[in-house]
Amino acid sequence: MPTRFLVAAIALASCCGLALAQSQTPPSGAKPVPTAVQGKADGTKKGFVGNISDLTEKNSDFRRVLYTGKNLQLVLMSLKPGEDIGEEVHDNVDQFFRIEEGSGEVLINGQRSRVKSDDAILVPAGARHNVMNTGTTPLRLYTLYGPPQHRDKTIHATKQQAESSEAPFDGKPSEPSD
Repeated sequence: MPTRFLVAAIALASCCGLALAQSQTPPSGAKPVPTAVQGKADGTKKGFVGNISDLTEKNSDFRRVLYTGKNLQLVLMSLKPGEDIGEEVHDNVDQFFRIEEGSGEVLINGQRSRVKSDDAILVPAGARHNVMNTGTTPLRLYTLYGPPQHRDKTIHATKQQAESSEAPFDGKPSEPSD
């Protein structure tokens, strides 16, 4: 992991109470299954541990919620060529996007910017925004919502499925609350 990303991950982990550790290698040929490690009976929380680049690059679901904390949520997304997330505004939610593969555009309050692998996007609460895949291959990204927006463990294979079955965050994090 490049140093700048390790520093950002450590900062994010410390401010949000997430655990960092070495990721485990799945058995040969097995696709890694991202899960939150449940806390112990004493209430100790484990957070989420995983190679975010690999998980994002292997994700083919439109939306896959990996981990939901009390104040922050980690979600993988994959947009097909020509697809977008859908223009939206989160009145009380800041959102971070990181592009792992592909190219596209982001629109924030009317300002259009090109994005590609390794780019980061920060959308402040109240800003109208959209992310669009303008390339010829899937646009794979992850996003952090603060506070969470989707039910924990939500998986929407397609945008159509997401639009027809979206249920708002129900307040239940990945691990038992304090």
